[in-house]
Amino acid sequence: MEAIALNFFIFSSSIFILFTTPALSANSCRPDSCHATLGPVIRFPFRIRNRQPARCGYQGFDLHCDAQNQTILNLPQSGEFVVDHIDYTSQSLFINDPYSCLPNRILNFTMSGSPFRGAYMRSYTFLNCSFDYTDYGSTRYTPLFCMSGRNYTVLAMNSRSSAAVQVPAACRRIESVVVPMQWSASQFYWSPMDLRDDLELVWREPECWDCENSGGLCGFRSDSGLEIGCYRPSRSGLPRSAKYGIIIGVGIPGLLCIIGLACYACGMIRAFNIRRHLDTELPTTTSNLRPSIRSTSGLDLPTIESYPKTVLGESRRLPEPNDGTCPICLSDYQPKETLRSLPECNHYFHADCIDEWLKLNGTCPLCRNSPESSVATPFSSTSLSSSSSSTTSDHR
Repeated sequence: MEAIALNFFIFSSSIFILFTTPALSANSCRPDSCHATLGPVIRFPFRIRNRQPARCGYQGFDLHCDAQNQTILNLPQSGEFVVDHIDYTSQSLFINDPYSCLPNRILNFTMSGSPFRGAYMRSYTFLNCSFDYTDYGSTRYTPLFCMSGRNYTVLAMNSRSSAAVQVPAACRRIESVVVPMQWSASQFYWSPMDLRDDLELVWREPECWDCENSGGLCGFRSDSGLEIGCYRPSRSGLPRSAKYGIIIGVGIPGLLCIIGLACYACGMIRAFNIRRHLDTELPTTTSNLRPSIRSTSGLDLPTIESYPKTVLGESRRLPEPNDGTCPICLSDYQPKETLRSLPECNHYFHADCIDEWLKLNGTCPLCRNSPESSVATPFSSTSLSSSSSSTTSDHR
């Protein structure tokens, strides 16, 4: 209890010090933009070259405006890209091709020599297919019309590794690349955005996310040196002495209230622990009469581990007909991968994917049936290969 009270006191003291400490002097670098209404607002660590002083930006974060008033980032080995958005709180920026054919730029894309790295890397293989090839309706393929011609179609196929890519007979491989994609959150899992959307890059230095999240502006502390400071925007209004008086007048009573609430919370926790201790000393017959309370949000680890596992062989065959893609991560099943099936509906998933799912949700992601309603078979691990034709069925 004393530790909780101490933590409350330290937290309250930090808030008090934060509000009673004078702000740093206002940063002389003002935010700017290439377009009056469109495009991102440019501020530290970025700067617009020839429009903002050099001390307003960090090394490697220079931008410039083109003839169309677009914000342009020049990567040392990949050329110029349009900056569509900058998220200063997560330290990420989103770029695209100025000529509206980003897939063509991806073939030779690299972040080498820049302060940026990819937020989420995704492997793709580019294919050149004949014009009469139409079997690309699967979500694995993305038609790239800006790279296609009258007699051929360029497709991008997501792949976990270039060695696992199976090229259709009507296509030939162009190149395998790793792309810094955007990802979006759905109800059940994270999924990559379309290959034709913006690329998402992030940076680590300078580290300004904490300052930005607290409502401040990041920048150099002085005109010389590289020490980074956090500036709170200046606001006109009451004199500084009046502000300090209000802060102290409100802060001290507020601090006392927080300490009082912390003591009250400690007393409630102590009373709860005493009551729980007394409950444990009651006769066991009384505790047996209490109805059991069971969490329905997810399954425990022993229950999950009791569901059957399957290790795929080279043929990638499953005991029952099933799709060849994991419904959770949307990746194709590969030889030697471990799958797990649910006993109620016999749906298959990557073992790692469904284990994480069942810890949070007690139902099948596909049919929403609860595996707990059936008796799980003991844990087993089965290795399927092309040679065991008597115990496997074809899975396409």
